[in-house]
Order: sequence, then C-alpha cells, then structure tokens
Amino acid sequence: MSTIDQSEESPRNLISLKEYEAKKYLLQVELLKWQNHVKETNTQHIIIFEGRDAAGKGGSIKRFMEHLNPRTARVVALSKPTEQEAKEWYWQRYIKEFPKAGEITFWDRSWYNRAGVEPVMGFCTVNQTKQFFKETPVLEKIWVEGGIKIVKFWYSVSKKEQARRFQERETHPLKQGKLSPIDIASQTMWDEYTKAKIQMLDKTSTKECPWIQVQSDCKRSARIASMQYVLLKNDYPDRNLENIGAINPNILKGV
Repeated sequence: MSTIDQSEESPRNLISLKEYEAKKYLLQVELLKWQNHVKETNTQHIIIFEGRDAAGKGGSIKRFMEHLNPRTARVVALSKPTEQEAKEWYWQRYIKEFPKAGEITFWDRSWYNRAGVEPVMGFCTVNQTKQFFKETPVLEKIWVEGGIKIVKFWYSVSKKEQARRFQERETHPLKQGKLSPIDIASQTMWDEYTKAKIQMLDKTSTKECPWIQVQSDCKRSARIASMQYVLLKNDYPDRNLENIGAINPNILKGV
C-alpha cells in the first residue's frame, strides 16, 4: 500500500479544516432544531449509511450525533445475527430497532447487508438475495406510507483511498481494532462488491426510497453534504437555509 498522504492539497481534503469546522457548527445547530421538531411532531426517521468498508459511514454518523440529545436520537449498528436470529424472519431483528414516535435512528449498515457483504462473502444463498430484492421495495413503500421517513445514503470511496484508510487502521493505535478480515477482503474482491452495489442500487432505488450516493474520498465534504441533504429534505421551524448552504453536486448525487 502507498504511503499515507496527509497534505491539505490531497483530493481527500477538498475543504480546509477551518472551513469544515465552521460549516459543521452551523449544520449541527440546525440539526438540533430539526431534532426538537421531530420530538414535538412525533415523527419517525431512519437514516441509513451504507457503502464499502472504510467509506466513512461511522465517522459521518458520529458528526450527526455529536450534539444531538441521545434520548431521541440513537445509532443502530447490529452485529452478525445470533443463531436464534438466523432462524427467524430476516426482517425481524431490524424492525425491532425501528424508531419510536419522535425519534431519529442512524443506521451504520442495515438490512442491506443481504444485498452486499452477505452475497459477496457467501453468507447467504442466491435465492435469499433474490427474495430480498423482491421484498425490499414493497416493505419500504409500506413503511413510508405508514409515516416512517427513510433516507438511504451510499458512501462511495475509491479503491486507492480505501487502501490508504486500511493502511491507517493497521498503523494507528486507536484504529487497529477497526480492521477485520472482511475489510482486508474488500480490496481483493473489489469487482465483486462493485457488481453487488450496482445490482442493489438498480433493484432497490424507488420513488419512495431513492438511494443518495455520496462521494466520500473527502470525509469532510461527505459529512457536510449528508447533513445538508437531511436538513433540506425536512422542514422545521426557524430553518436557516443560508446556514445550511447549497450541496456540492460533485459530492452528493441522487440515483
């Protein structure tokens, strides 16, 4: 793997740290306004973060959650199914984690495991994935019509940047625990993951629940654009559009 590039001129640093912190502050103020409105109106929100390993999903969720009240905002990050869960209806363990009235949930991976890592790594059958593609648009339509608001982000990282981030995980004392055997396989199975991604976006991006693709080689830009999208998609009292700003179309693209 190549040497880690720390320069500000790197494509992974499209905005300066100073500009990023200033924008993030304004957006986090708006997120608090939105959270209060969600609580007052008893709405339910699911924000899904999917993408390749090391694409920046967890880091973005952390910035969303940084100043929110944990009483009405939480992260859902499920581990692999238990032996009992594996025998149950696939959707059961996910539905258990759905937001209560007035709650926002941020999903660090989701039911879309069945369309990505599971088929690529051989953790499910071809028929199970086919069934997933048949059921998903129908269920998501039912959930949305029932009042649950769903946002689906796909974080796209380049193969070169993913390799750099894996190298950082190998050497950084606070990140070594984040590197798993599945992470390492991501580089050698890049094409397989690409095929799975294309199929997933094609079969599960609907009018009710479109996929929003986020270019995440620059983590700062990806975080800012994701926050902007959520805030622009949801109206709330005293929303300040000037503070939210315009989304960079090179960073965030709807499918």
